Parts: sequence; C-alpha cells; structure tokens
Amino acid sequence: MTTDMTAARKAMIDSQLRTSGVNEPFVLARMGAVAREDFVPEGARSIAYMDRAIPLGDGRHLAAPLVHGKMLAEARPTQNDNVLVVESGSGYLAELLRALVGKLDIKSVEEVASGKKGRKAYSLIMVDGAIEQMPESLAKQLEEGGRIVTGLVLRGVTRLATGRKVAGQVTLRPLAEIGIPVLAEFDRPKEWSF
Repeated sequence: MTTDMTAARKAMIDSQLRTSGVNEPFVLARMGAVAREDFVPEGARSIAYMDRAIPLGDGRHLAAPLVHGKMLAEARPTQNDNVLVVESGSGYLAELLRALVGKLDIKSVEEVASGKKGRKAYSLIMVDGAIEQMPESLAKQLEEGGRIVTGLVLRGVTRLATGRKVAGQVTLRPLAEIGIPVLAEFDRPKEWSF
C-alpha cells in the first residue's frame, strides 16, 4: 500500500520551512517536488516529514527538513555550479540539488574521509552533516572563490556554516545553531588532557 504524502510535504513547507525563514522560491519548489519518504527506510516513511533527524541505520541519519532547506538557501546553487555532495547515506540532498545545478558529483563520507583528493575542482561543496574539522583533501577540491555549506561542530554544538576559498584557504563561518547529524569521520583527533 502506498500512501500519498502530498499533505505532509505541504505541511513541512508551511509549518517548518516558512515559519523558520526559509522562503526562497527555489528551495520551496525543490523540497515540495522531491519525495522525502523515498529516502528513508520503509518503516520510517510515515514520519519522513517530521521536524527531526531520521535514523537510516549504521549510525547515519537524514537531517531534519529545516537543515536541508537552510543549506539550500545559503548555497544559492545555479546552473553554472559544478557541485560535490558529500553524502551520508540518504541521497536526499543530492536529489534536491540535481535540477538546480549544471554538474553534480556525489562522494560518500567514507570516501572523502579516506583523504584521497579528487581530480576535479568544484564551485560548490555541500556536506550532508556536521564536521569538527575540514579535511584538507576536501578543501583542495574547492576551486578558488568556491563556496562550501556544511554543518560545523563547535564545543559540542552543531551549527550551519558557510565558507569560501580565498587565497587557497577555506574558512568556515558559523551562522546559526541547528541540530545537524554529526559525521564522526571528520572529528578532530582526541588530544591528551588531565
């Protein structure tokens, strides 16, 4: 039995995105067009539009709708963008972006965390989760002037963050506290302390 989730998708847009300041027409159109329930396990389809992260298994989560809405709004993707999505297992963020950008590549968190530098340079990198530190291999894949949108863990709190590559350096600027699933592969090495 398939359930029509159109009403739930509209409620997500009206009660989660719009009320939180995500009103960009392109964001609302994509989030209204992509069936979020297709990106969660079968048993979670009925809660696909709730305002919380949804467990996908193996410690992975699909972030709450507001996270993806704010990420898209900050990224402002265009057809001129060559985009890399660092994917944590759902495929949802990549599908939201697919119709908005010129080129789209997807790499798994594990692939990026392994440290292998890709051959391409991207104008936009989207990380579907929160990181404690920017892997050098990822920063090298961002072209000069390119931008990145990610979650950032600062003192145990996750925030939405954006950055640009200027003079070969990528600096992330935290924007707002928001619950974003943490990607443990990008944790800082633990330091010795008393």
